[in-house]
Amino acid sequence: MKAIILTENGGTDKLILKEIDKPVIEADEVLIKTSSIGINPVDGFVRQNEAYVKRKLLINPGEQMILGWDVSGTVVEVGDEVTGFKIGDEVFGMVKFPGHAKAYAEYVAAPVSHLAIKPANVSHNEAAAASLAALTAWQALVTYARVKKGDKVLIHSAAGGVGHYAVQIAKYFGAYVIGTGSATSKDFILALGADEFIDYSKEKFEEKVQDADVVLDGIPGDHILRSLDAVKWGGRVVSLLAFFEGENAEKARLKDVQAYRLAVESNGEDMKQIAKLLENGSLRSHISDVFSFEDIPAAHEKVDAGKTRGKIVVEL
Repeated sequence: MKAIILTENGGTDKLILKEIDKPVIEADEVLIKTSSIGINPVDGFVRQNEAYVKRKLLINPGEQMILGWDVSGTVVEVGDEVTGFKIGDEVFGMVKFPGHAKAYAEYVAAPVSHLAIKPANVSHNEAAAASLAALTAWQALVTYARVKKGDKVLIHSAAGGVGHYAVQIAKYFGAYVIGTGSATSKDFILALGADEFIDYSKEKFEEKVQDADVVLDGIPGDHILRSLDAVKWGGRVVSLLAFFEGENAEKARLKDVQAYRLAVESNGEDMKQIAKLLENGSLRSHISDVFSFEDIPAAHEKVDAGKTRGKIVVEL
C-alpha cells in the first residue's frame, strides 16, 4: 500500500511517498480502506518536534514513522474480538491519539473503541474533518466545561478547525455564543450560529466580555490571562495550549475559576455523539481545501500557515 513516511523530524520535505506492507490488525481492531484524512495543526507540530515523537508516539525500533490520526473509510477486515462493526461499514474517527496511528496510508488499523459509523448523508471528507477538531471541541465544551442552555460562551479563533465546531456544539446545547476572529471571518462565524462577533484586531475582547460562563482558548502565550479576565467568578476556562501553572493558576484560583488544559483523547462514544449531530445537521464541517494523497506536504504547508478557515482534508 501507499503511505506517507516521515523520514525524520523537520520540514515538509521529510514527508515521502513510499510503498509499504498493509498493517496487521489486533483482535479489537478493524482494517480501514482510507477514503479521506483530516490534517490538523498538531500534524505539523509533531512533524517538527522530535521530543514529542519520542515521548508520545512510542515508535518501535526500526518502525517507520507515519503521521496522521483522522480517518474516514470502509472496513475491509475485522478482528476476532470485534462486535458492532462489520466488513463494508463506513466508519470515521480520531485513531490512537496521541499515539502512533499511521493514518497517512491507504489502509489504517483502528481500535473499534475509537470509531463511529459514518452517517450516510455525510461525505468521507466531511467525516474525516470532524474527527480530531470536532472531538476537541466536544470534550472541551461538553466533557470539561459542561456547557448548558443559557451559558454565555466565548470561543476564540471561532473560524478555525476546533473553533467552527465549537460554535455549533455550544449552540446545539442552547448557549449564547460570542466568537472572536479577524474581520474577514465575521460573516462566516455569525453564519455558524454565533450571537456576537469580536474582531480581535480592533477590539479587546476582555473589555467587551467579563461575564462569560465558559471560555475556550486555543491561542498560545499569555492570551489565557486575558481569557481569565473575560470569565465570570466561578466560571470555566478550557485551554488547548496554555498550562494552568504559575501566574495562570494563581489568577484562576483568585476568581475561583474551574480551569482545564485539554489534551484530547480518542473516544468512540464521543465520536458517536458527533456522528449524531452530523447526521441531523446540527454540526457541519466547513472544508476550505482538499488535497490529493501525494500532496500531503502541500496540505501541511497550508495548515502551518495558520490561516485556515474550517478544515483541510486529503482525499484518496
